[in-house]
Parts: sequence; structure tokens; C-alpha cells
Amino acid sequence: MKKTIKEVIVVEGRDDISAVKAAVDAEIIQTNGFAIRKKGNIEKLRVAYENKGIIVLTDPDFVGEELRKYILKFFPEAKQAYISRREGTKDGDIGVENANPEAIIKALENAKCEVVQNTEAIFTMEILMDHKLSGFTESKELREKLGTELRIGYSNAKQFLSKLNRYGITMDQFLAAIDNIKKTKEN
Repeated sequence: MKKTIKEVIVVEGRDDISAVKAAVDAEIIQTNGFAIRKKGNIEKLRVAYENKGIIVLTDPDFVGEELRKYILKFFPEAKQAYISRREGTKDGDIGVENANPEAIIKALENAKCEVVQNTEAIFTMEILMDHKLSGFTESKELREKLGTELRIGYSNAKQFLSKLNRYGITMDQFLAAIDNIKKTKEN
């Protein structure tokens, strides 16, 4: 059974996500390289950093190091995970996506990641639908407002459900945030 990592792992690209998911169970944010500099992208990392902490796992190359430095300017306490160039090289291509699961696990352990026990998910898709957060015309807008209220950011319904469960949001926090949104709407 894969280890569940508490912190959010920050990687560069989609293929890196696949490699990390093959190694561990974790929330992962993709920077899309230097697109992280676009407005709003650092905010996604800030939410993760404040809620769960982040582990930066970028490619063992020049661009990866530059991204790491850029992220650390905003989040100096972020944990750092490193794979070696040898572990990340395949057919002349260098990247996290080329590392085997053992190398990724070793890098995360060396970064002092926190392993958590898989807990029962509190939130379900039915709960989202009951509160009109999925399947309704106003769902996107409600998820956006609730994401802001809970400080977990906007996501589609499936990702929102994952964030609610992974970020340790309680049912009381969820219901209080929904009540705040309703009160704001009434005024």
C-alpha cells in the first residue's frame, strides 16, 4: 500500500504528477514551468502552503533549480525534495517523470515528509450535490465562493471534493462557510 503524504507536492509538469502518483498518495500541484509566475498561480501554492505545507520536487536541471529558487522566495519554509540527475535521466531526457517510485519515495523521505494514515473521507459527491456544489448551473460560482471562504481555492467538483477531504476541513467548518455565503447573498 502506498504511503499517504500530508504535504502538497509541487512538480513541474503533467508527467511528473504521474510519476509521483505511482510512488505515493498525495495532493500534487503542477507549476507548468515558469507559468507559475502568472497571476494567481502563486496563490494556489499559498493555499497549499498554509493548509498542509508544500514539498518542492522539481527536475534536477537548470530550469528545475530556477523554479525551486522562485518558489522559495515566496515560501522559504517549504520542504525540499531532490532526485539526482542519474535517477531522473532516461534516454538523455532529465526530469522527475523519469525517476522510479523508489527514488521519489527516498527524495520525499529525505525532505522529512509527513506520512499520514488514510482516514475515512468525510465528504462525498452526494454532499456536494446536496449543497448545489456539483450538477447545478450555480455550482461553479458556489465552489468558487466556498473555496475562497475555506481558503482552499477554486477547483472543479472532483478536485474540490479531494481538497475538502485532504485539507482536513471539518463538517462544521464546511457548514459554517456555506452559512456565511448564504448570509452574504441575502445582504
